[in-house]
Amino acid sequence: MSRIVDDMDRGLTAAVDSFADRVGRALADAASGTSVDGHRLRRDAIVEAFNLSCAFIDVDQRHTDDELWALVAAFAHHDLLPGAATPADLRDSTLVSGRRSWLTVTPETFLTLAEVDRRRGSRLARVYYDEAMALAHTLVSLDQYPSDEELQAIVRFQQLLLAAISVGPEPAAASTGPGSTTASETATTETADDPPPEPLETVLAELDQLIGLDAVKEEVRLLSALLRVMKLRAERGLPVVDSTKHLVFSGNPGTGKTTVARLLARIYRSLDVVERGHLTEVDRSGLVAGFVGQTATKVAEVFEAADGGVLIIDEAYSLMRGGEKDFGREAIDAIVKNVEDRRDSMVVILAGYPKEMAELVGANPGFSSRFPKTITFPDYSDDELLSILALISDGGAYRLTDEANEAAFAWFGAHERGHGFGNGRLARNLFEGAVARHAQRLVDVEAPTDDELTVLEAVDIAGVPIGGRS
Repeated sequence: MSRIVDDMDRGLTAAVDSFADRVGRALADAASGTSVDGHRLRRDAIVEAFNLSCAFIDVDQRHTDDELWALVAAFAHHDLLPGAATPADLRDSTLVSGRRSWLTVTPETFLTLAEVDRRRGSRLARVYYDEAMALAHTLVSLDQYPSDEELQAIVRFQQLLLAAISVGPEPAAASTGPGSTTASETATTETADDPPPEPLETVLAELDQLIGLDAVKEEVRLLSALLRVMKLRAERGLPVVDSTKHLVFSGNPGTGKTTVARLLARIYRSLDVVERGHLTEVDRSGLVAGFVGQTATKVAEVFEAADGGVLIIDEAYSLMRGGEKDFGREAIDAIVKNVEDRRDSMVVILAGYPKEMAELVGANPGFSSRFPKTITFPDYSDDELLSILALISDGGAYRLTDEANEAAFAWFGAHERGHGFGNGRLARNLFEGAVARHAQRLVDVEAPTDDELTVLEAVDIAGVPIGGRS
């Protein structure tokens, strides 16, 4: 075999051995106090790894030589491949073909560990989850560039397992929670003294807790899976397809673009795509100067501050606007140059309204080639806005009566949707307006009770103007 094939074999063999050892020990822990033989449990773990491996190889039904040689190398000494010693032998057998359906059902072994965890308060199922994800990404990395089917299979199996265990922080509302910031006159950079990278699963779990944004979460998970696969190949010295990591975020205000950008920065840090993982926010005013020659310098300063992390340029399409004396187009040229110069050290996200962002990217070759992928952020539904309002209220130590919730649902529904719809910001505005009216209502109450101080009623909601109307 070639050196590259040997590297692939070693990578899968190591992932299989790790799965067998750690999941085997987890099964032994779960069976402690019983007469079940530990060697049999490790054998069960090896069979589980074999089933997973065959299933992920079968996902795209290509069954390449690289995949099958690696499978042979990883399992031949475990007596799981009778009479199958070459890729041709495996293709002629039924060991791999049709196995992808195995990924559509939560494995019984995993469910057993999850049930033990519920009784004991242990984390044995998490061991299975971690090893299964490592094995899945290793298997998909056997191809120089993974197929969409393979990446989707990773994400769906991941979600299948996570549905059976409880992980992650409490839910958070996109772009409305504490710490959310907006672009200002100058670049705003989050500084946290470059904390160490977090476990990828921790950040992805936090992403999952955001209200709505299902399609966005899917895109981010697929991107994370691809980056993790490419990282594995690079670590083993295998060829890696060079692809741009820059993105376009398209959506109305308040749809969670900045919140997701912040999470993406942490994901990129976890995967060693960037060195620091901080988020820098800027808009037109932070990039464009009023005199010749100053704009390029201003852009360079912003990119210097963002180096090692993620830069999000809000309302990027506004750089195309203005007359002959406007320096927005100079800023675009400077952005394209800096994106190219720092392509290996930072990630740039262009954000703004859908129509305008499409026009910006389509009209500028520098942007269209460097920002080929767009993630679309849909408007929130009225139900989702109500959930965001509940989170904001809870954060402010307020709660809504049932009648107030009904009034809020009607209030959201009374707003016209379309270009510029406020989304999460609309929920924030409603909360602040209701709190102001609640305070006015209690101004003459001499000794209000705790409930009176913290409960928002329908009258407080109804008193907030709709779309500027009183």
